[in-house]
Amino acid sequence: MERDGQKIDIRKFLPHRPPMLLVTDMPFVDSTSVITEFNIQPHCIFLENGYFTEAGLIENAAQTCSAIVGQSFYDVKDFEGTSNDLIGYISAIKKVSIYELPKVHEVLVTKAQLLSRYDLNGVSICTMSSSTFRNDDLIVDCTLNCLIQEVHV
Repeated sequence: MERDGQKIDIRKFLPHRPPMLLVTDMPFVDSTSVITEFNIQPHCIFLENGYFTEAGLIENAAQTCSAIVGQSFYDVKDFEGTSNDLIGYISAIKKVSIYELPKVHEVLVTKAQLLSRYDLNGVSICTMSSSTFRNDDLIVDCTLNCLIQEVHV
């Protein structure tokens, strides 16, 4: 991701850390959409018999979706993810269709779109659609409700 020509490391903005981090790169984000990539590694905890599981695919979609709304909680000049702390939850899975499970070493490209958003006192409740591709083939299509909240320490 780039902000003002500066490359942004998405891993600094997601609260997830390995082994729960399921986004490798974010080549595009704006206020209503995002594209992420995830390279499935052999040490991933969401593997079963060499395949990335359904739970992993849904978590990848949720992490991708959170980038759309999550970015608005950070200062525009923040390139390190230090101006705020967030936590996000999947509050509902409205629809999910999984057509095929990807394998280790395959790269997923997940594209998400913001459908609706409601903000109140440091909390955003939003509905997002997400589609995940492997080699241009659609393998997951879902709609999620997410809740993103500022963490006050």
